[in-house]
Amino acid sequence: MTNPKDQIITLPNPHLRQRSRKVGLVTGDVQKIITDMEAALVDWENSREHEVGVALAAIQIDQALRIVIIRSNHNNKEDKSFRVFINPVITKYEGPIETDHEGCLSIKDIYGLIPRYQKVRVKAQDTSGRSFRITAEGFQARTLQHEIDHTNGTLFVDHIKNNKKAFFILNKEGNLEQLDEKDIELSNIFR
Repeated sequence: MTNPKDQIITLPNPHLRQRSRKVGLVTGDVQKIITDMEAALVDWENSREHEVGVALAAIQIDQALRIVIIRSNHNNKEDKSFRVFINPVITKYEGPIETDHEGCLSIKDIYGLIPRYQKVRVKAQDTSGRSFRITAEGFQARTLQHEIDHTNGTLFVDHIKNNKKAFFILNKEGNLEQLDEKDIELSNIFR
């Protein structure tokens, strides 16, 4: 039997560059995808010594649907609950743009210094199909921008492809080290 984390696709898989389809009805199949996403994220996290699984988009388990899950409390690794966003759309970007490190379960060990808006307004549906809106700031806003990018076929590395000094690798001690330009070119992140 395979581990749930094995469902997570990584670059250079071309499916990560696909736009996801809008979810119509929230069926049992959609609920199963959400359950699979949660299991994959937790299993991935359990396999990583220095990282916490914060969020996942359905495309990352090769399901091209506009579904995102975000950990309810990213500061507490023991809290395995998630908020589900179906058909999420950013309706407004606000505040200054801030640059911070981001990683991705679909891009192993690579991190980048990514510019993002400090605040966003998002509309989505919950698992009952009811619409809701939230205003997110700081890390939650960054996470939503990252995951909604996934639903549009955009990866965080796409934001910095012309800034080779913005790439980092996670070493065995759990520290970030700047990647050499040659290593970026040899990696599979832009194939």
